[in-house]
Amino acid sequence: MMPESAPHIERIPSSIEGRLAEVLAERRVRSRVFPRQYEQLWESVERMAQRGKKIRPQLLLDTYRALGGDRHRIAVDAACAIELLHLALVVHDDVIDGDHHRRGEMNIAGAFAWDATMRGVSEHAANAWGDSTALLAGDLVLTLAHSLLARLDLPQSQRETVLTLFEDTVFESVAGEQHDVWLSLQIEDTDPSEVVTMAEQKTAAYSFAAPLRLAAVLAGVDATVVDELSVIGRQIGVIYQLRDDVLGVFGDPNQTGKSTLSDLREGKQTLLIAYARADEAWPGVAPLFGDSRLSTSDAQRLRDVVENSGARLFVESLIDEHCERAFGLIEEATISSALKDQLTALATRCSSRVS
Repeated sequence: MMPESAPHIERIPSSIEGRLAEVLAERRVRSRVFPRQYEQLWESVERMAQRGKKIRPQLLLDTYRALGGDRHRIAVDAACAIELLHLALVVHDDVIDGDHHRRGEMNIAGAFAWDATMRGVSEHAANAWGDSTALLAGDLVLTLAHSLLARLDLPQSQRETVLTLFEDTVFESVAGEQHDVWLSLQIEDTDPSEVVTMAEQKTAAYSFAAPLRLAAVLAGVDATVVDELSVIGRQIGVIYQLRDDVLGVFGDPNQTGKSTLSDLREGKQTLLIAYARADEAWPGVAPLFGDSRLSTSDAQRLRDVVENSGARLFVESLIDEHCERAFGLIEEATISSALKDQLTALATRCSSRVS
C-alpha cells in the first residue's frame, strides 16, 4: 500500500480548490483502465494539490478582479493552470535535487520508492522507479496546465496571447532551473548578481510575474499595465526567493517545514553562499558544502562562517532594497489604489515571512 498522510488544506476560495479537485479526479478515474500504479500516480498528484497556500492562483484571481475582470470561471481555470505549473516544477525540482521528502512528508518520488522497497525491490531500483514516476507525473501535470489554458473560452487572439505567455514562462523557468543546477556543480566562481538573475528566472518569472501578467491579459487591460505588472512581479519574486534562501539556512524547521541541512547538503548556490565564499574563513569549511552526509555539527560550522562573513546581513539589506524598488514601481503603476495596496502587502509579506 502507498503511504498516505492527512492532507493539510489551507483556507482558499472553494472555486480554486473545487476546480483543481474536479480536473484531477477526472484524470484519476480515466486512469483506472490502466495498471493500478497509474491510478496511484494520480492519487499522489491529488494529495499534493490539496496542500499548500495557493499563493500563485490567489494572486491571479485577486489581480483579475481588481482589474475589472468578471468572467470568473475563465479566471479560475487560468489560476488552476498556474498552480498546476507550480506543482509540475516542484515535482521535477525534487527529482533534480534527489529529495524524497517535502515539508516533512514523502513526495511522489519518495512514496513510490518506499512502496517498491516494501515489496522487496533493491534500493537502487526502487529509487529509479520513484524518480521515473515523479518525472512522468510532472510531465502530465504540466501538460494538464497547458490544456486548461488552451481550452479557455476566449477570442482566438487573446487565447494565443495567453498560450504564448505560458510558453515563455516555462521556457524561462527551465533556463533558471538548469542554471541553478550548473551553479551547484561549483565549477566556476559565482558572482552575486548571477545568483539574483537565476532567482528571477527560476522563481520570479512563474510565481509572481506570470500570474500578474496572465490576470491582466484575461482582464483585457492595456499592454502598458501588463508590462508594469510583469516588472513588479519580478521584483516581488526575487524578494520571495531571497527570503527563501535565508530560511533554508537559518529558518526554523518547525515553521518552514524544511530542514536547514538540505540546502547545505545539496550545495545550493544561493546569494548567501556567493557572498560568504569571499570570506577568509570559507576555505576551512568549503569541503563541507555540498556534502550529502553533512552532520548537524558541521552544518552549524558552515552557518557560523556564513553569518560571520556578513552574508546574512547583505542578503537582508538586498531584500530591503528590492522592497523599496517594488514599492516605488507599485506606486507609479497605472493601476487602482486597491490593487496597489494588495501588491504592497504581498511584497511586505514575502520580505518578512518565516515559513
